[in-house]
Amino acid sequence: MSSLAALVGALRAEARRTNERRLLVLHGTREACYEGAREALAASGVDRQETKLVGEHDALPAERVPPKRTNALLGTTTTVAMFDAHDSCRPNALGRVVGTVDGGGLVFFLVPPLAEWPDRRDGFDASLAVFPYDVEDVTGAFRTRLVSLLRAHPGIAIVDAGSRSVERDGRTHPAPRRRSGPNVGRSPGEPSRATGTTADGRTATGDREGTGFPAAVYERCLTADQRRCVRTFERLHGSRVAIVAEADRGRGKSSAAGLAAGALAADGKDALVTAPSYRASTELFARAAAVLTDLDIEVVPDDEANPRVLDTDSGRVRFVPPRVAADLVSRRSGSAAVDRGEGTGTVRTEVEGDFGADGRSEPDVVFVDEAAGLPIPVLDRLLGADRIAFTTTVHGYEGAGRGFTVRFRERLAASDHEVTETRLDEPVRYAAGDPIEVWVFRALLLDARPPVEPLVADAAPETVQYERLASADLLADEQLLREAFGLLVAAHYRTEPNDLARLLDGPNLAVRVLVHRGHVVSVCLLAREGGLPAERRRDLYEGKRIKGHMLPDLLTSQLSDEHASGLIGVRVVRIATHDAARSRGLGSHLLDRVRAELEGETTGHDRENGDRFGRVDWLGVGYGATPPLIDFWRANDFHTVHVSTTRNDRSGEHSALMLSGLTDRGEALTERHTRWFARRFPAVLSDALSALDPDIARGALSGAGVAIEPDLSAREWRVICGAAYGSGLYDADPGPFRRLALAYFTDPEASGALSDREERLLVRRVFQARPPETIARRLGYESKRQCLRGLGDAYATLADRYGDEIGRAERDRYG
Repeated sequence: MSSLAALVGALRAEARRTNERRLLVLHGTREACYEGAREALAASGVDRQETKLVGEHDALPAERVPPKRTNALLGTTTTVAMFDAHDSCRPNALGRVVGTVDGGGLVFFLVPPLAEWPDRRDGFDASLAVFPYDVEDVTGAFRTRLVSLLRAHPGIAIVDAGSRSVERDGRTHPAPRRRSGPNVGRSPGEPSRATGTTADGRTATGDREGTGFPAAVYERCLTADQRRCVRTFERLHGSRVAIVAEADRGRGKSSAAGLAAGALAADGKDALVTAPSYRASTELFARAAAVLTDLDIEVVPDDEANPRVLDTDSGRVRFVPPRVAADLVSRRSGSAAVDRGEGTGTVRTEVEGDFGADGRSEPDVVFVDEAAGLPIPVLDRLLGADRIAFTTTVHGYEGAGRGFTVRFRERLAASDHEVTETRLDEPVRYAAGDPIEVWVFRALLLDARPPVEPLVADAAPETVQYERLASADLLADEQLLREAFGLLVAAHYRTEPNDLARLLDGPNLAVRVLVHRGHVVSVCLLAREGGLPAERRRDLYEGKRIKGHMLPDLLTSQLSDEHASGLIGVRVVRIATHDAARSRGLGSHLLDRVRAELEGETTGHDRENGDRFGRVDWLGVGYGATPPLIDFWRANDFHTVHVSTTRNDRSGEHSALMLSGLTDRGEALTERHTRWFARRFPAVLSDALSALDPDIARGALSGAGVAIEPDLSAREWRVICGAAYGSGLYDADPGPFRRLALAYFTDPEASGALSDREERLLVRRVFQARPPETIARRLGYESKRQCLRGLGDAYATLADRYGDEIGRAERDRYG
């Protein structure tokens, strides 16, 4: 037996004995690594059906998945997973590959020679090289750190594929340990006696009692955490209840939801399941079917292999796509939000599959699996359900989907549901403390955290130091890297492992931080954009796209300004401040220091390798628009140039793009586009943005920072005054009303002249042309008549403010 075969046999035996995983690194040429992998597979004794290969070449006896399609691995498991990183090492793909392997299994990592790998450039590196940089400008810092962790971490064996020399055997030689779990020590057939607290505060066991689930449900639980989670789901028997179950991947939260769904169906309930895709909910359906079978309830699936409906004589479990589910449950609530416009437009319904004759009926209870993967507006509408449970991944291998945590938590807390939270920490598929999970979390910073609150609780602008950081600085200081990346993860709705590589390797990106007593309290990620030569500007103008230049691309290709992409700018990609130090001006202070640096006035601290920018014409930003964020950027001298007409798939928000000029050319660019924006935006509000939140609309117009004169003729003033003071009608000629409303919203001196409700009324009726009956319900007017009277009163105020001699004469005419 060769040394490689013996090593693989030993790794597999130790992995099975400990219910952990082991990782084998084979480094060398692709051919040598494939040859070594074939030998390792044979030595592992694992069937081909239990192996997967992620790579570009179908060269090994395993199911192959292309690196760009590793999202297909989510929700699947295997015994051996192989990742060929010779063509590209995508961090997202690496995390997903590791995440598929069960306890007792192995990961084979096929890579170029480790000593050379950080200096080589691959397909993923090419994706980081945006103009004017090329692939040789990519730093390789991510792989430098990755190789270092491979060489140092327990549970990882390293073999030179060419010579077959074992450089590290990867075994941990752990002491025997007692297996843990909720059913350990139980005699065969003895029911599990899980205890917990029910909704009414009583202590109950897993035996059926009152509203509790049957004992057979708890027999299916694999850990104490899972049992507690299922116990929490018993509260779904109540009314206006919301459950949130959080866990890292592999903790059994979806299985727990499936057990609860099956128990509720057995009790006669219609349990609706929704998720970003049906595939993401397959484990939930498998557990629901299993528990129904355990309870001797006949199940009639619509499809034996991939059931979307589990029908029984009493209840059922069914899958419905998210937007369809939101339609079903929002009927009950009526979506009668007052003073805000979110969710009022026509929502596209995605119909996937056959939901049965009554598949669109309102359910008794809703389970939202992998909730972090859904847009916030859809989650909002799902709150129309009387009873609802959300399961969400805290540190997903596919990337930290933070929309649920960052954007949705406050809305959930403000709802009329009684919210109960539960968390699962103990792994189901492998033992706690599995060294490969620890390694992948550290390598991809899946568990990166900002500094603990006491360390930055007294941070203020006068206590912090501004620092410019380069990749070498972050590699040299693991705490600095974890704190900076942790802040970005905590603040942004979607930060993924690929973003860590971009942060460390992207030649167009730079990191700036505020440090308080050695700890990062604020961070921003900056991207150089623009400076395109004439030929590229022309291509962009004619419809070609260019990666890594978001604002120049928009200004030239969509807004038809060919010269805009010739100016050099810096875009704020992300900015975050520690929760413990928010509302103290630290974010604004960081932007002030960035602006001063770009204008050549800063005296900030450089670490040894701190990046510097050259001449820059503008500072810009694009973000998911909310009223508080618009106010923040406007207060920091950024001006609106565009609001997207479609929602971001993940955040569910429309994007606002803003500019701040730094040079004369940059000021001219900003002035040009803010004026264009202000003049076109009312028309867009009557069309593609007819459902936009009016608070976003009025904030975006005010944020343009340009004053637009009403420019009304004598006749048009008479039309407005007739409607404001007399018996005239708005509907007879809306144009003058729109121009006067635009003048008001862009007037920097007009703040407070109208009430918030009157401003929303102007947006809804005058810009978005919504029916007065609908506006009356939305804004709390008693009737359509009162709503129209409110519109007349608002225009009376505007006529008094902006009316010229003709306007004043018309006002006097009506007394």
